[in-house]
Amino acid sequence: MIMGTRRTYTDEFKQEAIKLATEHGLTRKQVARDLGIDPQTLRSWLHAADGSPAATPAADTAELARLRRENDQLRMERDILKKALGIFSRMPQ
Repeated sequence: MIMGTRRTYTDEFKQEAIKLATEHGLTRKQVARDLGIDPQTLRSWLHAADGSPAATPAADTAELARLRRENDQLRMERDILKKALGIFSRMPQ
């Protein structure tokens, strides 16, 4: 099995590739093909340049738990408001 050498790219090259993919309306696949790089490599550069941290399963689980608690709270508040509306609409004026 022949192992290839790992290519390294300058920061300027990476920035130009990111600029082509984001500002010039070209697809990532097209930019990668034009520059002779792997599309996955370009994708990872774009993700790193985005600055958003990668979502981790623990973070997703915590977010899901928080959203479920918030959803339960909102349902409870909605039910209370429905009951109050029913009570006030039956009261004589």
